[in-house]
Amino acid sequence: MVRILSLETSTTVCSVALHENDSLLAAAEVHLEHSHASKLAQLVDTVVKFSGLALPDINAVAVSSGPGSYTGLRIGTSTAKGICFALSVPLIAIDTLAILSEQMNRTNIGRSLLCPMIDARRMEVYCSVTDPDGSVVQSVEAKIIDEKSFEEILNEHRMIFFGNGAGKCRAVITHSNAAFVDGVTPSAVQLGLMAFRKFEGAEFEDLYHFEPFYLKEFKVKKPSNFLDAANKTS
Repeated sequence: MVRILSLETSTTVCSVALHENDSLLAAAEVHLEHSHASKLAQLVDTVVKFSGLALPDINAVAVSSGPGSYTGLRIGTSTAKGICFALSVPLIAIDTLAILSEQMNRTNIGRSLLCPMIDARRMEVYCSVTDPDGSVVQSVEAKIIDEKSFEEILNEHRMIFFGNGAGKCRAVITHSNAAFVDGVTPSAVQLGLMAFRKFEGAEFEDLYHFEPFYLKEFKVKKPSNFLDAANKTS
């Protein structure tokens, strides 16, 4: 039996799941912004204990690899790596947009194209487009959304937009072939199912060198009071 602990921290939702092969043993999540640093370790402890296991019973740890929240991805990755090093077990990484697409595809009866969207800033999202079989139509990108976005694809295909970046695009993408689904967030439960397939194929990450896929560089902004003080002393 393979037991995989999964950590999903790429958005404002923080979730943890524990699977035995492809069977879910336990899962928990917190829908609270900026909670990853304070809640992730607690969720891990809760899920492991609820399953009746102990942390040394884990055979691998899975983590969402991004794109997504810079801070969330850093916390999830560092926690996953720490557990892997401590237990001498492999690390498995799954693309966040792929997690969203597999979740949405379970109810994609009309076999529409899938466009998961993760909120970036203003009218920008991290997104990709795939068909129901998982083939890539448009690769992952940071995209600024306007009324012309995806127009050529939408002229030929029905497409479902979902994820925490899709809501703000609803008023802009008004094509008749565009459908929006609310409330879809990447889940550690889906992550664990996908990770089991990778475990079977021994698709593991290099623990020392693995880094999340941020897509864009993280930029630190100086607070306005710092700039005011600097101007007064210059």
